[in-house]
Amino acid sequence: MLTLQDCIELSELTEDEILAIAEHEHIPEMVAVEMGNYLCHTPTGEKRVRRMIVDDIQHARESGNTRHAALLKTVLKHFVAEHHLATPQMKA
Repeated sequence: MLTLQDCIELSELTEDEILAIAEHEHIPEMVAVEMGNYLCHTPTGEKRVRRMIVDDIQHARESGNTRHAALLKTVLKHFVAEHHLATPQMKA
């Protein structure tokens, strides 16, 4: 039987990225693993995950939770570095 940790390790996401998806979607961690892994294999999925993390940062700031916002900024930085399709496109 696979554990939650096994599933996270099989996904293309870190545990913190999974937690950000779970927070944004208000879903259990295991469902967030499935959703995140699925999204990373769709044409626009990485951008959707990026948007979720950005939304979480904004919500944390609005709630006055600067420590959580800082953690999520680190999560976002790592996600964008690893998932190049998540990088916002510059308009000419």
